[in-house]
Amino acid sequence: MKPENKERGAALLTVLLLVAVIAILAATVIDRLAGATKLAGNSRELSQAKAYLIAGESIGLNSAEQIVARSPGRTTNAGDWNGREQSYPVPGGLISATLYDGGNCFNLNSLVEQNGAVFSARSSGSSQFVRLMQLLKVPSGDAFDIAASVTDWIDSDTDAAPNGAEDIYYRQLDKPYLSANALMIDISELRAVKGITPDIYARIAPWICALPTANLSPININTLRPEQAPLLVMLSDGVDIVRARQFLSRRSTAGYASLNDFWAEPFPAGMGVGAEAESQVKLSTRWFRIDMAVAMQSALVEQRVLIDAARQPARLVHRQRADRF
Repeated sequence: MKPENKERGAALLTVLLLVAVIAILAATVIDRLAGATKLAGNSRELSQAKAYLIAGESIGLNSAEQIVARSPGRTTNAGDWNGREQSYPVPGGLISATLYDGGNCFNLNSLVEQNGAVFSARSSGSSQFVRLMQLLKVPSGDAFDIAASVTDWIDSDTDAAPNGAEDIYYRQLDKPYLSANALMIDISELRAVKGITPDIYARIAPWICALPTANLSPININTLRPEQAPLLVMLSDGVDIVRARQFLSRRSTAGYASLNDFWAEPFPAGMGVGAEAESQVKLSTRWFRIDMAVAMQSALVEQRVLIDAARQPARLVHRQRADRF
């Protein structure tokens, strides 16, 4: 081969290599540009979804105020608001919201009683928690241990109850931490407590709450639904859950006008609850919970908020949010 032909071949090969490199670089740039564009779009949708949630909070606050104002001192299920999901189409997505009576649950913080800044174990709260877990098919041994451990997690002292757990237990874990020694902010804290397995947490999570008070669970007998009968049964030993469901299903939509009317009924009268448990039965609702979700094309944002409607205007006291893509 002549020298000039060799030079032409080398030049052609160099050009082909340059074209290949430029093509690879161009593909990489286009791919990264497409990724950046998608991320920017996702970010815009996420921001828009969170803005929709803020608007949903305002609607929820207003709804809670209206429910309380409609019948002061007596909150009922009239209007079918309690547990009914509502959906609202919005530009680019869909908002779903469900309003609940936020006090019809077991308040984890009722496992202690508060005296100033000190939290100490409350036996009546523990008994109710154990009964509720037993009704939810948590083995009795586990239920007693969990109640003791959750109480230790919240109370102010560092002395573990029998079968409970304090700092000395949590320090020995592979990833050590300390107990809170304070009221729980959210039920998700429960997953850090000794004895709480994923299965047990999933079983009891729909029935529990972490109200910002150590008061016993404020069960509103006018809004408690038949499927929530375990929350009524947990107030006393030996109560028939089937009869409790039947009793709640027969309740008038208008509810009870007074607690005397309620306790005069044969079923409540035969429950044999003590004075402390009797005092936690209510006719009105202070706490409202809203579960919201905003579905966009590339994002799903979920949020749970707790509303205190004791004063007007109602105020938001807790927000828990999760973003999914």
